[in-house]
Amino acid sequence: MGFKKPRFFQLDQPYDQHKMEQTLRQLGELLLGAVPTVILLGTLFVLYTLLVHRPLTAVLAERRSRTQGAVEKAQADIAAAEARTSDYEQRLREARLKVFKNQEARRQLAMQSRAEAVNQARSRTQQQVKQARAALEQDKQRALGNLQAEAGRLANQIVRTVLRPVAAPSLVGGR
Repeated sequence: MGFKKPRFFQLDQPYDQHKMEQTLRQLGELLLGAVPTVILLGTLFVLYTLLVHRPLTAVLAERRSRTQGAVEKAQADIAAAEARTSDYEQRLREARLKVFKNQEARRQLAMQSRAEAVNQARSRTQQQVKQARAALEQDKQRALGNLQAEAGRLANQIVRTVLRPVAAPSLVGGR
């Protein structure tokens, strides 16, 4: 089995200059015909970048920053509500301490009628604790209502921002 030369390496065929010129002319025409396509693709790329990509990137960045800002504000509101709750709990502790101090003073003053004084002090203490709890519960409910209203408003704002249509007319299609 011998090695066969490929057909295009065979030197015994005559060199056809006419075919070669025709091939080169066709290749030149093909390249010349591709120039408008290359120009059109370059123009389309530039127009896409200017009209679609850059505005879309800017809008997405703005939405991301607004969403992050809303989340941070909600976290700050939650922290403020927790601080208020802690403050209310401290006030309740102080109120209880005050009640207990008053109760002890009354006990010392009324040693002879101790049983009656103890019952009166307990009823007053329970009433003050109920009032303090009621006041605390009202403040807590008000704070929760404010937080829920704010959260709803923020959620609506976020939804409106995210779902807002982007108004960028396309000039590429000619319309």
